[in-house]
Amino acid sequence: MTCLESVDVKEAALWNQQIERLPGAHALQTWHWGQVKARFGWRPHALLWRDDSGKVSAAALVLQRRISNDFLSRRLSVMYAPRGPLLDWTNAALVRQVLEDLGDFARKKGAIFIKIDPDLPIGLGVPGEDGAESDPCGQTVEKILKEHGWQFSGEQIQFRNTVMVDLCQDEVEILMRMKSKTRYNIRLAERRGVSIRVGNVQDIDLLYQMYAHTALRDDFVIRNKTYYETVWRVFFTAGLAEPLIAEVDGKAVGAVVLFRFAGRAWFIYGMSLDEHREKMFNYLLQWEAIRRAKAAGCFAYDMWGAPDVFKEDDPLWGVFRFKDGFGGQVVRTLGAWDFPARLLIYRLYNQILPAILGWMRKRGKSATKRSMST
Repeated sequence: MTCLESVDVKEAALWNQQIERLPGAHALQTWHWGQVKARFGWRPHALLWRDDSGKVSAAALVLQRRISNDFLSRRLSVMYAPRGPLLDWTNAALVRQVLEDLGDFARKKGAIFIKIDPDLPIGLGVPGEDGAESDPCGQTVEKILKEHGWQFSGEQIQFRNTVMVDLCQDEVEILMRMKSKTRYNIRLAERRGVSIRVGNVQDIDLLYQMYAHTALRDDFVIRNKTYYETVWRVFFTAGLAEPLIAEVDGKAVGAVVLFRFAGRAWFIYGMSLDEHREKMFNYLLQWEAIRRAKAAGCFAYDMWGAPDVFKEDDPLWGVFRFKDGFGGQVVRTLGAWDFPARLLIYRLYNQILPAILGWMRKRGKSATKRSMST
């Protein structure tokens, strides 16, 4: 018998300790992520499942946000458990219980739907290439989701696929797994005078300026400066993230923000200027991130993002080829799934969502340009 309870999310250390031992424990399920999102209109709900002995068997940090709708008089909300829930996905009975409880929770709170996107593999390797394989557990969970009324979401918040670098071997072995060109470019950056320093909260303005420049150059949308200031300050201060900054002749030319939690590390934010790119500083940045993650006791480094479809015309193909050079393994995950707690409104929401997202992207690009000009 497993029972659900809602706990006080203000207890930061206790919550993080309770989830860090669960399979798939993730930085986006920490108390600190909930506190960041709470400052931008989301209400965090911390949910725990305990077995008969009182041991925590599953957990989910669920974020709820109110939305306004011109067509309906009542206030509506949506729910999202980023990279959650956390549990042993091989335990089919527990999976069914957690999915049922999450659906009931969404109904009780009046949400249109609840979205989950657990870090659960459905396969390893690039489909069609040697060594690619399916994960039986992930395939089984897909069936259970469908049986319980969950739908594969048209709104994928996080990257479904990624490249994971195993950190359990020593540095020499990690280097030898890399492609020869990647090793060459790491050494080239060192020879050409690139240095890497560990940053802190004093570098947040610098990080944002480089990130905004990267977004405009590479044509992707980012949030406003206040959002990133909040994320980075909260996680830097808590010791759950750090920036690594590449410099040439004392001038910053690029950076990565490395997150760490429960023995795993994530490369979530990367940024670069146009100067000195021939010095290959991005390769040295990644190598230093790998080294620091390993030194901190992490067993895996998630390079955060690979194409949904592994073809050369995919927008992420160039970035993927860069990441692939570091000797990691492609991990294909379950992706985001929605439980429509209010089916008719859910269908309407999905019809108007593309127009809303298009407007938000245009607005986001304009705001980024304004922030660069000031």
